[in-house]
Amino acid sequence: MAVTIDRTTSSTCAPPQPARLSLTPAPGGLDGMWWPRSRAFTRELPSLTAALGDRWGRITGVTVHPAYWPVLPHWVSYAGRTVQVGWSTEEQDPHRLTLFSADGRWDVLVIPPETGADAAAQLMVGDGVDASAREQAADGIDARDREEAWEADGGAGLPSSLPPRPIGSAGPSPAGRRR
Repeated sequence: MAVTIDRTTSSTCAPPQPARLSLTPAPGGLDGMWWPRSRAFTRELPSLTAALGDRWGRITGVTVHPAYWPVLPHWVSYAGRTVQVGWSTEEQDPHRLTLFSADGRWDVLVIPPETGADAAAQLMVGDGVDASAREQAADGIDARDREEAWEADGGAGLPSSLPPRPIGSAGPSPAGRRR
């Protein structure tokens, strides 16, 4: 079998796109809003920390809720610097990212990457929306996206006339079949 190597393509990686970020403080302790392009944390964090470096100092740590990030490493390295990644399901709000540097701590609302440009722009600007309403809007966007993914993958809810069967029950399944 013959193998062809194309040496005309560049072996360097494309630089990360600039972070979509608003550093307007908001009620509820928010220091800004961030709209990542994907749920790939290792791809998104470097552009965020680079954008914040001049304003908040070198970011050394970040804490997230793992609900919306499929893969969370223990650290992310970029441009010779390392950011320690921590997570908590109890103490961290799923829609916030907490960033740490030698200069302090900051909380940023994470706008789901699937959010449309108009809705994200409204959340980033604020338009009189408080932190609680922003988080509810972000939660609604995530819930809608989960439902759309479920339906697109062929899922369907239980028929409304049948109650859900308790886990571990030996009775008939909702479809009326015995296993």
